[in-house]
Amino acid sequence: MSVEGTWDLSISTPIGRIKAMVEFRRKDGVLIGSAHGAGEEVPISDVVLDGDRLRWKQAVTKPMRLNLAFAVTIDGDILTGTSKAGRLPASKVTGERRTLQAGTRH
Repeated sequence: MSVEGTWDLSISTPIGRIKAMVEFRRKDGVLIGSAHGAGEEVPISDVVLDGDRLRWKQAVTKPMRLNLAFAVTIDGDILTGTSKAGRLPASKVTGERRTLQAGTRH
């Protein structure tokens, strides 16, 4: 399964819905990437793809400093799952892979 590409995420948090973007690519056979949202870009780490399950970690500083752990399921160009920050309740995550042609949806 391929997860490479750009994904638009929507995260339902206790303070409201947050839009973000995450990009995955392979470097020397290892999945790496970065996340963009709330005016900042952060690296993602510990990316693990196991079948259709994808996990990664990232730190954010806006709206507050948090270490986030994502666990999602990939179904084609759609992902669903959760984002968890420490002992806070998990937030629902949904996302869609961007197509090569900007502005078009399948």
